[in-house]
Amino acid sequence: MVTYLEAIRIALAEEMRADPRVFLLGEDIGLYGGAFKLTHDLLAEFGPERVIDTPITEAGIVGAAIGAALMGQRPVAEMQFIDFITNGFQLITNFAAKCHYRWGAAVPLVIRGPVGGGVGAGPFHSQNVEAYFLHTPGLKMVAPATARDAHGLMKAAIRDPNPVLFFEHKFLYRHVKEEIGGPDGDQVAIGRAAIRRPGRALTLVTFGAMVHRALAAAEALAAEGIDIEVIDLRSLKPWDEGMVYDSVRQTGKALVLHEAPQTGGVGAEYAAAIGAACFEWLDAPVERVAGLDVPVPYHPALERAALPSVERIVERSRTLARY
Repeated sequence: MVTYLEAIRIALAEEMRADPRVFLLGEDIGLYGGAFKLTHDLLAEFGPERVIDTPITEAGIVGAAIGAALMGQRPVAEMQFIDFITNGFQLITNFAAKCHYRWGAAVPLVIRGPVGGGVGAGPFHSQNVEAYFLHTPGLKMVAPATARDAHGLMKAAIRDPNPVLFFEHKFLYRHVKEEIGGPDGDQVAIGRAAIRRPGRALTLVTFGAMVHRALAAAEALAAEGIDIEVIDLRSLKPWDEGMVYDSVRQTGKALVLHEAPQTGGVGAEYAAAIGAACFEWLDAPVERVAGLDVPVPYHPALERAALPSVERIVERSRTLARY
């Protein structure tokens, strides 16, 4: 059994052993082992030329990684907290995402980092930024919810010829444990979702840490005779429209759940797509549960109130199921 955090580290090490083009760069990832100790011991094995400590300059990290990718390397760039990826926004959206369209160049780049709240890190270290990038063609985004998927999706992301944003929920780092496969195990295709719990009352679509809250809500509702199908998207872009649509056509109801604020969140896009594709099968409006439209508070009680709770998911699911 390994933790979610260890699964990512194992995947990085396996890919670095298998492919000398793979290298890491980021702030404090070498001697210190990363802010969350995710890259611990990798410097000792691979040396400072492949585990590169950078200055505190996210734009510089992203720019260097893009350049290396265009030269045939496979960089994995860490954002110490994903919130600061915005410092490299221009390079990601207007350069890395458009290189293949513009002149056919591959950009085998992974940008990874911790996302999300639940650990009292406050408004600048707790955000979920997936909506910033959903609008940009040329990018892929993944957000694993389990240790096995974190392992498999990291390997898939490194091997992909396109730029991939890899969102790791920091609450899951040491709260989730699972058996993982070896270097050739845990193959997870980017763009494929997973049914975490089958059900017939409604389809709940989510990802990342919210998968575990969705499953807790489903367990509570099962005692009331309401069986919810929980789909873990795993990949946010591309997303598994086929699996989601098939499920909604069976249940007739859909609820989209994400941790980020509701307004302009990725749930709006998924809900609109479900509404259009499954209109004839729907027995109720497509609903959303999301974070409040506020910065993530420091205070634990306020943070809990701002983020989707199991109780709020249960309440909305119960109402939708009985619509």
